[in-house]
Amino acid sequence: MVFLSSAPPRMGSVLAASAAPAPPLPPGFGLPPLPPPATGSGPQREAKNVLPNPGAFEQCHQKCKEVFPTQVNGVRLVLNKALSKHFQVNHSLQLSSTEDSGYRFGTVFVGSGQAGPAEFYPVLVGDVDSSGSLNAQVIHRVTDRIRSKVVFQTHQQTFVTWKADTEFRGEDFTAAVAFTNPDVLDDSGMVITHYLQSVTPALAMGGQLVYRRRPGDEASFLSLVGRYTGSNFVGALTLGWASVQASYYHRASDKLQLGVELETGAFLEDSSVTFGYQLDVPEANLQFKGVINSNWVVGATLEKKLLPLPLSLVLCSFLNHQKNKFHCGFGVVIG
Repeated sequence: MVFLSSAPPRMGSVLAASAAPAPPLPPGFGLPPLPPPATGSGPQREAKNVLPNPGAFEQCHQKCKEVFPTQVNGVRLVLNKALSKHFQVNHSLQLSSTEDSGYRFGTVFVGSGQAGPAEFYPVLVGDVDSSGSLNAQVIHRVTDRIRSKVVFQTHQQTFVTWKADTEFRGEDFTAAVAFTNPDVLDDSGMVITHYLQSVTPALAMGGQLVYRRRPGDEASFLSLVGRYTGSNFVGALTLGWASVQASYYHRASDKLQLGVELETGAFLEDSSVTFGYQLDVPEANLQFKGVINSNWVVGATLEKKLLPLPLSLVLCSFLNHQKNKFHCGFGVVIG
């Protein structure tokens, strides 16, 4: 028997709670979107009027979220070192009074299989901290249309999360299924399915179904999503049973990008509106991001690249007026 939970989570909280936080990719090893395979020449495709592939489901609100700054607390030092064109290591040291301080060692391996000008497979990313906690993920392009990913996470000697997902990209649609912490003996786990379809060259629509099962309880959650992409803007809307997420991204110029996001839950106090902007000054190798939301949280980050040195400086500050809390951070990235 499947029933809807009486206290559904806010939009995105189901995925956030189930999926392990994947370790970030160091600079120079970014993964571009998986392009759909070509099935003919340009004139043939235009004659058939084939719609474009809409991309991944989780990327619907990504353009807006990329504008918002990332909070850094305390002091952070990151050192990246490429040992070869396929292998890179990184060292990270963080000192903070509000977060766990410690050292992390990470590695990135990129295979020789090439799917595009800057897209290679397989990709193995992992890092471990001084207490033995491990984050790792493996990404591989099985065929021209199928990409798979496996994520593991441990906390010291305790196994926390593992997730496996497979994504299939057709000419004008993307379908994916993910399994999180499946346990046959304990009769628990979570299954997440995505489907995104291009309706027009600018409009894509789809849905997400989440099924969660644990001893004595099971629940399912359904949400619908729509995204419209213009020449210099992207608007996206996700509707759940008791939650709504809407975002709008706008590129005002080559240097200025704007984003606004609305998140609302089952109760009014769970709702928030966030406005952010990103200003790039390439002449000075400078990037500035700012954000303010309806909870009176104001934050900003400033990143300065000291070319020709492989060195970047990051300054960050966040102020919560309601809780009267102030956080600041300073980071140095080498390599």
